[in-house]
Amino acid sequence: MATTILKVEGMSCQHCVKAVTGAVGELEGVSGVSVDLEAKTVTVDHDPEKAPIEKIKFEIDDQGYDVVE
Repeated sequence: MATTILKVEGMSCQHCVKAVTGAVGELEGVSGVSVDLEAKTVTVDHDPEKAPIEKIKFEIDDQGYDVVE
């Protein structure tokens, strides 16, 4: 398992938290997702083989938020 912290722009409320945690949390290989609105980060516990970081970034982008490199 790996823990990845992503900087994400555009999240501002509990709806944003639910959208991101719901989408990313449904991915196979993801065991945990937490969002910190103040820090603008998403922390993901995942199996890199089943849930590669590119797939996680895609799901966040798909919800309308911007993953900042």
